[in-house]
Amino acid sequence: MDRNPSPPCSDAEEEEGDAVGNTVYSKHWLFSVLTRLIEVIAPAEPDPAASPEGARTELDEEMENDICKVWDMSMDEDVALFLQEFNAPDIFMGVFAKSKCPRLTEICVGILGNMACFQDICMSISKDENLGQLLLQRLCDSDSPTLLETSRLLLTCLSQPEVANVWVERIRENPSVYDCVCFIMSSSTNVELLVKVGEVVDKLFDLDEELMLNWIKNGTSRSVGPSVDDSPEELPDFKIVPCILEAAKQVRSDNPEGLDVYMHILQLLTTVDEGIQAIVQAPDGGKDTWSLLYDLVCQELCQPDDPPIIVQEQKTVLASILSVLSAMFASQTEQEYTRMRKSKSCYFVCLIRILQYMEGCGKRAVDNSKESEQEETGRTDVNEEDFHLKILKDICCELLSNMLQELTKENTLEGLHQGHLNEQTCSCAFQNLLPLYFASVESFLEVLREADQTLADNLEKRFPSLKVHT
Repeated sequence: MDRNPSPPCSDAEEEEGDAVGNTVYSKHWLFSVLTRLIEVIAPAEPDPAASPEGARTELDEEMENDICKVWDMSMDEDVALFLQEFNAPDIFMGVFAKSKCPRLTEICVGILGNMACFQDICMSISKDENLGQLLLQRLCDSDSPTLLETSRLLLTCLSQPEVANVWVERIRENPSVYDCVCFIMSSSTNVELLVKVGEVVDKLFDLDEELMLNWIKNGTSRSVGPSVDDSPEELPDFKIVPCILEAAKQVRSDNPEGLDVYMHILQLLTTVDEGIQAIVQAPDGGKDTWSLLYDLVCQELCQPDDPPIIVQEQKTVLASILSVLSAMFASQTEQEYTRMRKSKSCYFVCLIRILQYMEGCGKRAVDNSKESEQEETGRTDVNEEDFHLKILKDICCELLSNMLQELTKENTLEGLHQGHLNEQTCSCAFQNLLPLYFASVESFLEVLREADQTLADNLEKRFPSLKVHT
């Protein structure tokens, strides 16, 4: 769809007292649109455009243009308050209950989404149990634009601390939300919708661990979900991890921010044992997750032909991916995919590259800090960047430590042959891992002595603390 029509120029100034708040919009015009909207969903006389059930399936052009203008105007707080005063949410409830017109439903949810951006209105909408239930039912809609606006509205409400718990509890008590969200993530090809639904799930899991645990354990019973003809449709027995992976695959190429969201959802899952087990004990034994993360780290993100500064842009998504990999590696080292020589060799190179790029970014940050020593804002930005890079470095070092402990003589010989293991890369690893991960470095050094005594001796000379303990 093209963008909604811009709000109309109003003649409100010609009629004293007709302006909405400090705007130039006419109260009379807005009230007339709301009145016509009531007539659309409850016509006094049969309408030739109506379906056999008596509900209109299409909006006439004039009505659609006018209600779209209201949609645009509702971004203004004065207009939003006027709509609230004249019980627009109650009118929209009638639309949700009776309308068979997807476009009308989409617009009404969109208007509510704009109104919810204002705290007092958001609290009023959120505390209306009937409206809340009807809005959650919209997640089972078959219309993608309506699903997008519903997700946007939910995210707006979940982002306001005063009402977030109301929605979390409401969603926890509605099992159909899980089914509908999983259905969207596993079947939709609408990237914009997938990103917004992902943001809702990410926010829910971040707000409430209990809900996350419920969704991890869910999928044991079949339930009713969306259907184009409004007849009940039995959905598959959804599991949360495969649905997240399917959505991530859809957004990975077109929307980097969306990929970041879905990788963070996976990272949140690994904060509880049940989540880690859901990943590594999936029907495929975690191979799909490992394969996707392998492709992202080894073939797409932070590549050799990228400038080092790329690690700044990708720091959050890299931190999430490496955190999931670390959890998988630590919990299921016996899995075939974690023992693959190709995986270990590739990950070692990628982790070293990330650490090297971070060193470059660190030097640049120091230089920038000196240049802006007198600018308080500049120093704050640098410190924030340093904080995020430190998180990435900590996660990167933990995974590298785990992998070094698992490297065999065969893996090491292959890495030496391919040029992945050399004095420069090993020195970078040791410099970042010591002294915290001394045991891992020492274990790897013992294997390295069997594969290349000269390289091992050179590394001991560069890192005297290792020689003391041998």
